[in-house]
Amino acid sequence: MSDYYSTDVSALPLFNARRTDPPTSHAAGRIKRTGKKWKVLEALRLGPAGQTELAARCGLLTHDVGKRLNDLRNDGLAMHTGREVRNAGGLNENEWRCV
Repeated sequence: MSDYYSTDVSALPLFNARRTDPPTSHAAGRIKRTGKKWKVLEALRLGPAGQTELAARCGLLTHDVGKRLNDLRNDGLAMHTGREVRNAGGLNENEWRCV
């Protein structure tokens, strides 16, 4: 059977955006559901948090989360809230949220 008829939907976008949808909807539709970027976005959807807390939520390393947060910011899907949060090590981190 060819790949065209494959039932594996893990690499498909979450949804297809309409032409009238905002650019953030189009960007979200292009993220693979199995990737690290998707995991970070899902963790952000639970509420605003710092990089360390997001890493704990999605089971990734902190530096992996930092890379994906910058990607999400460039895609227009995440942004800083303007607040800082203190992590378990006592360091301040920017708080992030979904757009």
